[in-house]
Amino acid sequence: MATSEPDAMKAHRLAELREFLMSRRARISPTEAGLPDGGARRRTPGLRREEVAVLAGVGVSWYQWLEQGRDITVSPQVLDAVGRVLRLSSTERRHLYVLAGLNPPPPEVDPGDKDMCAGLRRLIDTWMPYPAHIMDVYWNTVMYNDAAAMVLGMRPGVVQNCLLAFFTDPVYRARSWGWEEVAPRLVAQFRAACSECPDDEGFKAVVEEAKALSPEFTELWERRDVAPGGQIRKEMEHPLVGRLVVESTQLRVPARPDLVIVMHTPVPDAKSDTAAKLHWLASPEGRRGTLYPVAG
Repeated sequence: MATSEPDAMKAHRLAELREFLMSRRARISPTEAGLPDGGARRRTPGLRREEVAVLAGVGVSWYQWLEQGRDITVSPQVLDAVGRVLRLSSTERRHLYVLAGLNPPPPEVDPGDKDMCAGLRRLIDTWMPYPAHIMDVYWNTVMYNDAAAMVLGMRPGVVQNCLLAFFTDPVYRARSWGWEEVAPRLVAQFRAACSECPDDEGFKAVVEEAKALSPEFTELWERRDVAPGGQIRKEMEHPLVGRLVVESTQLRVPARPDLVIVMHTPVPDAKSDTAAKLHWLASPEGRRGTLYPVAG
């Protein structure tokens, strides 16, 4: 049974809402909002409350009550209008929703964070000699390091979607031990990702293609299992170094919610000695041996 928000928590939230809106309003100049600046008539920087209300298309009294932290009813549409006037970033917009007592919208990528890919490339390259790759929300491969190419078989000329490649790439499948144990959890993780965006045509397209290509995927998909993106243990038989045991971990960067970083870490195992083998594969001698990959 749902419980109401405790009075002390509500009072704190509304006080934070008041201070947040006042601070955001103070940083927007009339000129930036497309208004005359008013010159010396303005006693404080930023927009006035009534100007925010007019630009957002809401009542002046209503906006005043909102900024005063009164316990009033708000809607996502009105908050979005206020957010546009105050030029809130995606993170600030979600924060405004929380302070107003609403469930925040899905995170978005702010324009200033779109150039993070160079830094993410440095991250996965620094992870060498361990495999790492980055995929988008649909699990399309965005980039991968050399170890991912040598160990996981990621390469140009094959399907660049991690889900589809898992079921259709003969190189990856031939190297994978326990493929049948990993497959159900992988599909359950993808279904969980789909459930966050139930009407997204991109997810639907990947699922339909996977069904057309793999009866095994179709059987697992129809189970309707869901699992969070976390860690999966992978055991592989590499044609040059033999058995490898790694943990595949999905990581997210809040500033880029459209991307997932997948890092592979050697599992301590005296029989496989995975870490040493990965170091050898990344060495000059190992790289010469992988110039002509063995498909098996």
